[in-house]
Amino acid sequence: MILTGIVMALLWGCIIAYAVLGGADFGGGVWSLLASGPTAARQQRLIEHAIGPVWEANSVWLIYLVVGLLTAFPLVAYTLAVALFVPFTLALLGIVLRGAAFAFETHITGSVNLRQAWGHTFSTASTITPFLLGAGAAAVASGQIHYRNGAVQADRFTPWLMPFALVMGAVALSLCATLAAVYLTVEASHQKDHEMAEVFRLRALIAGAVTAGFGLLGLLLAPGEAPIIWHGLGHQALPVVIITMLLGLGTAFALYLRRYLLARGLVIAMTAGLLSAWGLAQMPYIVPPDLTLSNSASSPAMLGAFLGSAIVGMAFLLPSLWFLFRVFKGNQPTPAVRGRDLEES
Repeated sequence: MILTGIVMALLWGCIIAYAVLGGADFGGGVWSLLASGPTAARQQRLIEHAIGPVWEANSVWLIYLVVGLLTAFPLVAYTLAVALFVPFTLALLGIVLRGAAFAFETHITGSVNLRQAWGHTFSTASTITPFLLGAGAAAVASGQIHYRNGAVQADRFTPWLMPFALVMGAVALSLCATLAAVYLTVEASHQKDHEMAEVFRLRALIAGAVTAGFGLLGLLLAPGEAPIIWHGLGHQALPVVIITMLLGLGTAFALYLRRYLLARGLVIAMTAGLLSAWGLAQMPYIVPPDLTLSNSASSPAMLGAFLGSAIVGMAFLLPSLWFLFRVFKGNQPTPAVRGRDLEES
């Protein structure tokens, strides 16, 4: 059981890493879609500069999570693939489309209309994908997905289209927007662009408030639509819930004081706390109410082999990612002309 818990903690850590890194990339697409006013082109240029060097590397955490589930918890992977086939397929298409669209938008130097079309595709896919992932997670938490007698029993649409799931999808989307806005204040301050820092500071505060509002609505819906999560949040996960709320308030206060690096650290900790509270709340279930850590795990030999390979892999992966971010996320100057700026020149 200890080995199973360690492997599950590792995979949950991948979810957190994907949320705080890949989630910010999705949020960048949201702000690219909402860029407006006389500084719209500068907003989009800052987003492109922030995402460009690292967005593809952030997907490694999602890939690792999928492979880990297939290896360590195959029943869970099978159940989720069947029950959430529709939202996960749409989310996968969104991930592929946003990646392709971002590459084409930032490298096409010909037709302005074609660049704009790819830009809209990037922004739309970046908005829809985290919503679907959040709704899918809420569908799991709702307890409406069953694995009994060797078969998955779940409606194709109901679990991820319930009010609770839709609200959690909105929480995921607004959280991505909050992460991106906070990160962009740091990017702008590194570039000595105080105007852009102020723009995204305000947006971070608004997005954070929206996230808190949707989160409160989700809590109100949880007793009726996700009772296991509701019970867990009020018991074993309660200390983490309280700490997460304090971290959220701290993030807002740091933004108010324009302490952008502190705000970035706090919003990362808040996101990790939010997801940790979710995981603790539904323990020992992975897919409530039928699949638990003990009855869905692979053999101890398989778990041990997976954990060993994970340790070796992380020994290479983590330094590589650190070096990537060190090289490309330093104080690099923002290009004067990128993508859509050509339209205005």
